[in-house]
Amino acid sequence: MPTWLIVSLAVVVVLGLLALQDVLQTGHAIRRVYPLLGRLRYLVEMIGPELRHYIVTSDLDERPFSRSQRAWVYQAAKQVDTSIGFGTQVDTWRPGSFHFLPSPFATLHEEAPDAGEPVLIGAHRPRPFPVRSRINIAPMSFGALSAAAVRALAAGAAGAHCYINTGEGGLSPHHLSGGSDIVFQIGPAKYGVRTPDGAMDWDALARIGLLDQVRAIEVKAGQGAKPGKGGILPAAKVTDEIAAIRGIPAGKPSLQPNRFAEYHDVPSLIDFVERIKSVVPVPVGLKIVVGDESLVDALARERAETGRGPDYLSVDGSEGGTGAAPPSLTDHMGLPMRDAIVAADNAYRRHGVRDQIALIAADRVTNGADAALAIALGADLVNIARGFLLSLGCIQALKCHTNECPTGVATQSQWRQRGLVLTEKRERVANYAHAVQDDLMTVVRSVGLRSPSELNRKHLEIIVEVGRRISAARLYPYPEQLTESEGLPTPLPIAS
Repeated sequence: MPTWLIVSLAVVVVLGLLALQDVLQTGHAIRRVYPLLGRLRYLVEMIGPELRHYIVTSDLDERPFSRSQRAWVYQAAKQVDTSIGFGTQVDTWRPGSFHFLPSPFATLHEEAPDAGEPVLIGAHRPRPFPVRSRINIAPMSFGALSAAAVRALAAGAAGAHCYINTGEGGLSPHHLSGGSDIVFQIGPAKYGVRTPDGAMDWDALARIGLLDQVRAIEVKAGQGAKPGKGGILPAAKVTDEIAAIRGIPAGKPSLQPNRFAEYHDVPSLIDFVERIKSVVPVPVGLKIVVGDESLVDALARERAETGRGPDYLSVDGSEGGTGAAPPSLTDHMGLPMRDAIVAADNAYRRHGVRDQIALIAADRVTNGADAALAIALGADLVNIARGFLLSLGCIQALKCHTNECPTGVATQSQWRQRGLVLTEKRERVANYAHAVQDDLMTVVRSVGLRSPSELNRKHLEIIVEVGRRISAARLYPYPEQLTESEGLPTPLPIAS
């Protein structure tokens, strides 16, 4: 019997068996009524995101990042020209869009070649932290990210003179491998500094705080993408290595509590922060999602009255991303970055201690204009997460929570991680960090300023409806008791 006939019969038999299975099964109505053809529905559903991703949608339609935004990151990371031709594709009258007010006397490049001196966090701590870059790598845990991704980010951060935040998954050798400045984050599960019963291991924390590369400790009170819910790491991602770093069993889901048991109100939160400060010499910060603005007001009042509290606030907008979170929180919980950073900035101004705190903004930032917006509204520094993932080669496949990330960024699959070559990706991370910083300075010089710290809300206008724009200083007014001159940003101390 000819080979082609054998193959044809085999195909017919397989298709016949699949059709019989479709007719007899009771779980899927489409397959039961339309055997074989019904299976195409699931195929189309499976590849639907890719079809929309590359073919159907326009350059500006996709979320969370449009093709246009992703293209800018890819080009910047590869040091390809990021210029566009024929004018903007953005609807400049779309409510919520913003534009800066250019000066007729733009600052010459040689007058402001870079962002200036470092911003000093925790000036009165035994080991203050001079942050050398306005653009830094936001918290992303080893576990959620692959070892290859963390190593590339850490090495890229060193090349760009920015810091990398460990995220709540603990401090790994991969974070240390790059030689960059590190911010060590503690989540409610206290990964990396926990006792077997989940309590704080203060001795372990003290040892981490003494490491030269660890420049600050951050308490994660909330995250923009999932405020009020602890981190989730599926069992498939909890390898032996990750389990050892976190201090948890391997092969089981890693579920964090939705808040620290150590505090239940602002006074006990302040006490917790102060105890950490008594154990480590570095600055201690607090990562929050703003809801009721009374929180930031209480933190500012405490700083003004007693000098106690965090040395910096990392303010996460509700636009923030994560590997896994319920839509009810991702879509509907917490203030967006613009409102949140203004609330924090105004609170510390109102109490006269804005120069004693650093504010770090994080949301859907990709380029210098996004960073300039955050700084003009009140931030001192900007954290970027997903932009750096894109610089590694992330294609926004939206499979971060499945352990099947096709690019090797958010998976523990050794096969998929092969795509992340350290020598190549670390350069792209550093290139992207430099590009955003340079882009930020392009905005600063266009407005006629010399430093990002000079940006304020008067340099910015926001579209509130078609045909109506308003100064950000009117939309987000500075505290009333401040005079016009006092209402401008007060730079943090500059590192010597």
